[in-house]
Amino acid sequence: MHTTRRLLARGDDVIGIDNLNDYYDVNLKKSRLACLTSHKNFIFHRLDISKQEALAELFTQENPVHVIHLAAQAGVRYSLENPQAYLDANLQGFLNILECCRHHDIEHLVYASSSSVYGSNATLPFDETQHIDHPVSLYAATKKANELMAHTYSHLYQLPTTGLRFFTVYGPWGRPDMAPMKFARAMLAGEPIDLYNHGKMVRDFTYIDDIVEGVIRVSDKVATPDSSFDPVHPNPAISSAPYRVFNIGNNTPTPLMNFLGALEKALGVEAKINYLPMQPGDVLETAASVDALSQWVGFKPSTSVPVGVSNFADWYRSYYVL
Repeated sequence: MHTTRRLLARGDDVIGIDNLNDYYDVNLKKSRLACLTSHKNFIFHRLDISKQEALAELFTQENPVHVIHLAAQAGVRYSLENPQAYLDANLQGFLNILECCRHHDIEHLVYASSSSVYGSNATLPFDETQHIDHPVSLYAATKKANELMAHTYSHLYQLPTTGLRFFTVYGPWGRPDMAPMKFARAMLAGEPIDLYNHGKMVRDFTYIDDIVEGVIRVSDKVATPDSSFDPVHPNPAISSAPYRVFNIGNNTPTPLMNFLGALEKALGVEAKINYLPMQPGDVLETAASVDALSQWVGFKPSTSVPVGVSNFADWYRSYYVL
């Protein structure tokens, strides 16, 4: 939604696709959609990307030029409960996107990967030259698979693709299963919040506006082959094909307790806390190197956690009319 609003504001025509499934509150999804549907340059199709024929028909009908693929079954913990949803959306759905891009001569495919691909890597900050062979959740495995699939299509069909590894995105209109929304709801209701690993985790929290800026700048700069690629010592972030992968994170790893403190200040509420053990599929710490992104498009995220959390809290109160 945020990316679409920015594209529309600069005058682009946008075709939106979403299946509006019930993984979380459909009313929130419809409210997001209502922010877009009045715009004359926006067309919406309720469609499931895992449905190959319907997606192909839409590409033929609308004839897009660029594709920004942000649809996925998200969430690490849910992948433990419903793995099939991840295969359908993140593997079959992504394959369908690749096939449609291939057959319709798309100029550039930009897609969301995830910081979760770094898995059990312990060298921080994470950078794109690191190998990502040890995912710790099925969600992470599907995101790594997306990067591999994209490279294959870049290599075989010269389809320019760029993957963006998002680091802990937060902000207005966020998903209810993410920590800021869960925390805000519980805190304002006087209920305790759950902190895993007893709160001893660090995340590179990245504000939504910074994510959008990165997505659009990368979309505008079409991936190209890198002449420095050495197949004897391959760098996994580049290729002799038109393929790129970049981190997009705030480059400011923040202890979870500090993030919670900023939210307490913004909401004016002290959290009641349940301290719990580490959950399967979680990692202790994330931190993004964004040097490659900065060199490629001249941008790196910079919104501080206090500013971003304050913006989120203002939106939360206004949306839920508290």
